[in-house]
Amino acid sequence: MTNNERFIKTYSQGVANISEIWVDRVTGVNYLFHAAGYGGGLTVLLDKDGKPVITPFPENNNN
Repeated sequence: MTNNERFIKTYSQGVANISEIWVDRVTGVNYLFHAAGYGGGLTVLLDKDGKPVITPFPENNNN
């Protein structure tokens, strides 16, 4: 990974049915990506209050 990549993969599971968590390094918002067969989808991860899950990044990583 280079420092200028906006999204980073923080979790991955599966081979045929893939689930991944991606984090936007600028906003810190976490996304769940799931793919099975020819289909796939991406959605924002929400906490128990319905707000987006945020991962803080140090200022120098927000390129």
